[in-house]
Amino acid sequence: MKKICLSCIIVFFYLTLHAQNFTNPLEMRDYILQYQEDAGSLSRKYTLKESDEYYSRLGRFYDDWMKKINGLSFETLDQEGKVDYILLRNTIEQKAHALQQNKIEFEKVRPTFKFAAKMTPLIEQRRRGDRLDPSKTAGILNELTNDLKSNQKEVEKLPTYSEPLCNRAVAAVQGYRNALNELFKFYDGYDPQFTWWVSVPHVELDSAFGHYIKFLKTWKTIDPSRDDGSGIVGNPIGREEIIKSLGFEFVPYTPEELMDVANKEFAWCEQEMLKASREMGFGDHWKDALEKVKNDYVEPGRQPEWVEFLSEEAMDYVEKNNLVTVPALAKETMRMTMMSPERQRFAPFFLGGEEIQISYPTSTMEHDDKLMSLRGNNKHFSRATVFHELIPGHHLQTFMNNRYNSHRRLFYTPFWMEGWALYWEMILWEKNFQKSPENRVGMLFWRMHRCARIIFSLNYHMGKWTPQQCIDYLVDKVGHERANAAGEVRRSFTGGYGPLYQLAYMIGAKQFYALRGELVGSGKMKEKDFHDAVLQNGPIPVEVLRALLTNQSLTRDFKTIWKFKY
Repeated sequence: MKKICLSCIIVFFYLTLHAQNFTNPLEMRDYILQYQEDAGSLSRKYTLKESDEYYSRLGRFYDDWMKKINGLSFETLDQEGKVDYILLRNTIEQKAHALQQNKIEFEKVRPTFKFAAKMTPLIEQRRRGDRLDPSKTAGILNELTNDLKSNQKEVEKLPTYSEPLCNRAVAAVQGYRNALNELFKFYDGYDPQFTWWVSVPHVELDSAFGHYIKFLKTWKTIDPSRDDGSGIVGNPIGREEIIKSLGFEFVPYTPEELMDVANKEFAWCEQEMLKASREMGFGDHWKDALEKVKNDYVEPGRQPEWVEFLSEEAMDYVEKNNLVTVPALAKETMRMTMMSPERQRFAPFFLGGEEIQISYPTSTMEHDDKLMSLRGNNKHFSRATVFHELIPGHHLQTFMNNRYNSHRRLFYTPFWMEGWALYWEMILWEKNFQKSPENRVGMLFWRMHRCARIIFSLNYHMGKWTPQQCIDYLVDKVGHERANAAGEVRRSFTGGYGPLYQLAYMIGAKQFYALRGELVGSGKMKEKDFHDAVLQNGPIPVEVLRALLTNQSLTRDFKTIWKFKY
C-alpha cells in the first residue's frame, strides 16, 4: 500500500475549503485599495513629474482604470458598493482632468528643459539597473553641461514667464537635477570605472544646473495687477475651472450662487453681532465690541493651559448632551504643539488634526506682531475654535477616519473635513454653548470669517480681486488684525491649499446642517446616530453621504444635483 503524504492531504483540504475565496468577485473596497496601491506604485517609480513619460504613463493608468470600472456590474452592487463605485469613478475623472490641466502648463515651460531628450535615456537605464558605459556616460554629461548653457541662451530670447509658470519651470529643472544626482549616487563606488570617468563631469553638470536654476528663478514678469504690494502671488484658475471643480466635489452651484450664500449668512452674523454689541454696552458699534474681545487674552506662556481647559469643556458638553460618540482613546491621544514664528506667517490661528497647533506670540517676534498674535488668539476667539480643531472637530474626525471605512480616505474632501468642524460651531451656537455676549462675539467673528473666505477666494480665482484687496476686505469687513489677514490670504493662495478649500468651510457646514434638518429634524434619525453615521462613513462629499443615508436610487454616472437649503 502506498504511503499518503500527510502534507498533501492538508493542502488538498485547505484548497477545497477555501476555493470559493479565489473565485468570489472583488468588493468595491477591494478595487479602491487596488487603485490606491497602483497609483502609489507608479508615483514611486515615475518620480520625474515633468516629463513626457510621466504624463503618458499616468494618462494610460487613468484610462485603464476607467475601462476596468466601466466593466463592472453596477446594478448588482449594494448601496455601499454603489457609493464606493461613484466615488472611485469621480476620483479617477478628477485626477485625469487635473493631469491634463497640468500638462497644459508643462507644455508652456517645455522650452526650459530641451536637454531632457538626451538625459531621459540615462534615467530610464538607471531605473532598470543597467550597467552604464562609463566613458560614454561621462561624454553625455559633458554634452549636457554645454546644453544647459545653450538652453539658457535660447530661453533668454523668449518672453519672460508669469511667476507661477516660472516656479513650475524651476521645479521641473530641479527634478532633472535630482534625477542626475540620484543616478550618480546609485553607481558611484559600486562601479570603479564609473566613478573614475563620471565624477568630474557630474560635478560640472551639477554646478551648471545650479547656475541655470538660479537664472530661471529670475526669468519672470510680476504682473502689477497680481502683486499690488502684498508680495502674494498665487495662480487664479478662472470661473470655468471653479465650476468644473465644484462638480467633482458634488456641489451644484455657480460661484455667484455661493457668494449669495455667503452674503446672506454674513447679514445674519451682523445682526447677531449687533445684539451682542448692545448687550456689551457698545450700541450698534459692533467693531468696538470686537476690539474689547480682542484685548481679553491670556498672558504669554499660559495659552496651552487655556486650550486644555477649553478642550475639556467642549468634550464634556457633547458627551453630557449625548451629541456624538467620543471614544476614550480619542480623548486620551489628543496632543498639542506650538507653532514657530515663521509658520505663523502662514497660519496666524490654530491648526488641528490629530494634534492642535497653537499659534501664540514667541519672544523672538517684533512687538507689533506679538500684540497682533495675542489679540488674534484671544480667549473668546479661542473658545470658538478649540473644539473645531479637537473634539468634536478635526481630532475626532481623524480618529474615526482611521478606524471606520478607512478605504474611503482616498476620497478626502475639505467640504467634509472643514465643513464638519464649522458645522459644530453652528450646532453649539444653536444649543447656547456660548455663555456671554463676549463668547458670542468670538463665535460670530469666525462665522463671518468663513463667509469672507467664500467672497475673497472666489473673487480672486475669477480674476476680480488681487491678494491686497482680499487682505483689505478681511480687515475692513470682518475686523481682522492686518498681519493676521495677510497671513490668512498668504496661506489661502500660496500655502498648498486647493482653490476651493477656503469656501469649503461654510458650504460644507451648510450641507451638513441641511442634511441634519432632513434626517434629524424629520425624526428619521436621532441626533447622536446622525453624527456617528457621518464620522463612520468616511470623508466623502456630503451629497454622496446623503445618498447613502437616505438609500437614494443611484446610477453609475451619478452627478451632483442636491440644492441644500440656505
